[in-house]
Amino acid sequence: MDRGRRANQVLVNKNSKIYMDLKDIVRDHALPYLPAKSLFRFTGVCRDWKLDILTPFFAHKQSNCFSDISGFFYQSRADPSSFISLDRNAYGVPDPCLKFLPEPVDIRTSSNGLLCCQGRDGYKAYYICNPVTKKWKQLPKANADHGSDPAIVLIFEPSLLNFVAEYKLVCAFPSVDFDNGYEFEIYSSKEGSWRVSGEIYFGNKTLVPRSGVHVNDIVYWQAMGSQILVFDLKMERTQLLYGDFYGTGGCAALGLMDGKLCLTKAQSSGLTVNVLSNAYTNTMEMNSKARTWKTKHQITLSPSPFAPAADRLSSNIMFASGNVVLFRSGGKIYSYNLKTKETQCVGDEFDYDARIVSHVNSLVEI
Repeated sequence: MDRGRRANQVLVNKNSKIYMDLKDIVRDHALPYLPAKSLFRFTGVCRDWKLDILTPFFAHKQSNCFSDISGFFYQSRADPSSFISLDRNAYGVPDPCLKFLPEPVDIRTSSNGLLCCQGRDGYKAYYICNPVTKKWKQLPKANADHGSDPAIVLIFEPSLLNFVAEYKLVCAFPSVDFDNGYEFEIYSSKEGSWRVSGEIYFGNKTLVPRSGVHVNDIVYWQAMGSQILVFDLKMERTQLLYGDFYGTGGCAALGLMDGKLCLTKAQSSGLTVNVLSNAYTNTMEMNSKARTWKTKHQITLSPSPFAPAADRLSSNIMFASGNVVLFRSGGKIYSYNLKTKETQCVGDEFDYDARIVSHVNSLVEI
């Protein structure tokens, strides 16, 4: 008997993905990339999907996979907030007025699914919440007075290693000890406390409160006079950057695109998107060819929705980050998608001074 000869055997890994059912493939490799509103609708598909979607592990996975701008919270001076969805079938929140919070609030800033709100009463406490899950946390009282309209930025970067969101708040506020100076206070969820940085920026500049943007451990605020105040979170150092706002009449916005700081300007023909190319051109030798900003997109809109420079109050850019530019024109709000090159009207605009804060439809846990 020839024991060396055996019938051909095919060893099959029964756990191989090619033998998974279609519903399991969709559940494991498609659902985490969908927005929260769609996922809640899909809990009715079957019992297995419902149980899986409602688990903390799935919420954590979805918050790392889904990062698209889904819409905007719109809030005028004294009114409750409302929600402007970029796709009403896919994106939404159950309570746009945020009535689940313990007091009326002003929405200040957002980051990857989390909102930072500030109470209107008492010492005006800060709240961090997820408007999709209605979960929230009240932060301890800050050490400094941040003013009535704080220049505050929320920083939250989803991580596969952290099942509970770790975030920071950075606020630039006028110094009470030094004239024409700005100080910086930082809240860390990991430490659970506020800390005033030792860095002070001296300069006769006024920051635009709602203009703050976080890019790669650096926070940028638009300053009056076509400049940008830069605060390095790692080094805790500041510098002033030329902003290239000239000719926009204030119709421009800072944002984040492809991991870089961008500056989107409204011009007579449409939109120009510039990205930060070199932040240190002011230290280079004379006649250097290095430029601070580089043009990334030149977008023609026909007819142009932007008013002449003398009438900028009737039109301006409200948001520009990711693939979305939000602007107002003729009493309405429009969005432009840089990827699809589509423009759509997403709502009527009632108050020029209204606050617009972006939202990512995420299940992130606080």
